Amino acid sequence: MFRPISLSIALSLLLCAGAFSQVTDVPGLSPITPLVRVVDLNVGESTIVTLHDGSSVTVTLSHLAEHTEPVRKAVYGSTLKLVVDEVELTLEAGPYRLPQTVGNVQIDCTATKGLNGNGTPAFWGLDKDVRLRLWPKDSPYLQPGSMIYPVKQGWNSTRTWFDNEPVHGGNSILQHIYYHAGMDIGASEGLAPVIAATDALVVQRGEDVLEGHKENTPTSPRYDVVYLMDGRGWYYRYSHLKEIAPNIQLGAVIKQGDPVGVVGKEGASGGWSHLHFEIKSRQPSEKWGTQAAFAFLHEAYVNEFGLSLYANARPMQMITAGETAHLDGRRSWSADDSITSYEWSLFDGTKRDGTYLEKVYPTPGFYCETLKVTDRAGQVAYDFAYVMVLDPNDLEHYTPNVNINYYPTRDLKPGDPITLKARAFRMKGGEETWDFGDGSPTQTTRSPEEAAPLAPEGYVAVEHRYDAPGDYIVKVSRTHENGQTAHAKAWVHIGEQE
Repeated sequence: MFRPISLSIALSLLLCAGAFSQVTDVPGLSPITPLVRVVDLNVGESTIVTLHDGSSVTVTLSHLAEHTEPVRKAVYGSTLKLVVDEVELTLEAGPYRLPQTVGNVQIDCTATKGLNGNGTPAFWGLDKDVRLRLWPKDSPYLQPGSMIYPVKQGWNSTRTWFDNEPVHGGNSILQHIYYHAGMDIGASEGLAPVIAATDALVVQRGEDVLEGHKENTPTSPRYDVVYLMDGRGWYYRYSHLKEIAPNIQLGAVIKQGDPVGVVGKEGASGGWSHLHFEIKSRQPSEKWGTQAAFAFLHEAYVNEFGLSLYANARPMQMITAGETAHLDGRRSWSADDSITSYEWSLFDGTKRDGTYLEKVYPTPGFYCETLKVTDRAGQVAYDFAYVMVLDPNDLEHYTPNVNINYYPTRDLKPGDPITLKARAFRMKGGEETWDFGDGSPTQTTRSPEEAAPLAPEGYVAVEHRYDAPGDYIVKVSRTHENGQTAHAKAWVHIGEQE
């Protein structure tokens, strides 16, 4: 028997289900009722949630502890204590986390109040302590086939900046914290195609916005931005595009997989090449807010490409020299929960095993540690933990940094040409040194020191070919004239010739 819920809760659930979207008036775009249910709660508050299959669940938030990093006191994650249908649950919240199963429910937390305190409240539209999302146990997160990965490249093949991550950009460390909303997917400028993740209506192309979508919507005119609206009534932002595809015309209904443009670093990108992909939807507060997309993109990529294993050592950390970094591989994933080993290869030449370890960094710089995971079938996957180590005598400036990417990233075979790109940030002097991981001679490049963020020549490129199948770790480093070194890595998988 279903338990009654208040009118206000029912209205919030309908809003989050997209029941008041405009899609019924769009020829060629089929309405979709979202599977997710969203509720905002304060500590001590309880509510009854009706899930998409008609079942109901009682959720109580009993405790919230937000965790902060040591330099700016930015929130990087939270621990919640919940009671879900009389079952106590400790739920970890933060970037790169998938929903957790308890009883007959899947649940995650996508935002907490600390993101508002010194951040940008408009990103989330959260008026209470936490935002929770719920699905029935074993339910997909989205209707099968209703979303695909929005850029043509491998999963986590470059650096990313996902929902809730504190952003460390520019030269000076600002006390105001920009908590990232949306999914920054690093990719190669001018090479990686961006495609429509869903069937959608084009509501914004650059500076032009479709009538009916200019007011009380998330659209925001800017030359490098496309907004699409899907059958759920959700708005999808595609930003920093180097080019916008000709088929992106106001009022057009495009199909999933149609071209949207090409990855670039235009607009407010900070000068690094990536796609900003963000979903906005009505939230329980009745405001527009980010609909966290990590779980959706994970599911889309797994379904589309059959991904069965990945390593995850993210997000990036920032500490001061002499302090301890926490290297955490527990966000790694396998389809059958069969990861058997976690191996870390550290900058000092040592190797350590374990899902989690602590490491002291005595010298300022930008470090990149390698995580290798192996499953029961012998499959391997790699990822990289970036640690920015500040000079304790200068807590006003970030360390030098180097960003790399490559293209193509999927279905590579021996002899295929690969374009690798690098750009140093906050760097004076030195050169990038490239080690391709196959025993071939190193190469050097010199990305410009003083180039403006949007300068066309910001990245330098090299081409490389691998002669044999295997897994190769590309390493790039460059040393600032002050002695601080920045490191970056990429995993390149070369498959067997067919």
